[in-house]
Amino acid sequence: MTPLVDTVLIVDDEVLIAIALQIQVEEMGLTVCGVAATAAEAIAMAQHYRPAVVLMDMRLRGEGDGVDASLTIYATVGAQVIFVTGSREPATIARINSDHPSAILFKPVSQEQLAEAIATARCATKVAGSGL
Repeated sequence: MTPLVDTVLIVDDEVLIAIALQIQVEEMGLTVCGVAATAAEAIAMAQHYRPAVVLMDMRLRGEGDGVDASLTIYATVGAQVIFVTGSREPATIARINSDHPSAILFKPVSQEQLAEAIATARCATKVAGSGL
């Protein structure tokens, strides 16, 4: 498998939330490789850019949700996925946990929570032998 790039992909269908996450990530000194609003866009961007970390919302525009996208991204790219969701519904959390989440963060997300989750995910990617 091709090595991952030390970048972050943001997947959220709410533009203001995606922009806020992008600002937070960039303030950490990290590069955002792209922003996607649908599962299909997320998969295509992840396969193209091969980010080490994906920030994934659960509910997305169009066909499929965050778990659908995450399962494909994990299988084809191997990126660490951090779910950033506004839902605390048990069924939603169970669906997220059926995947390989690096972390689950609940909106609104503080800078400290996001930084810790991304640092942990980046370490896991390095340990997994991605070449970072």
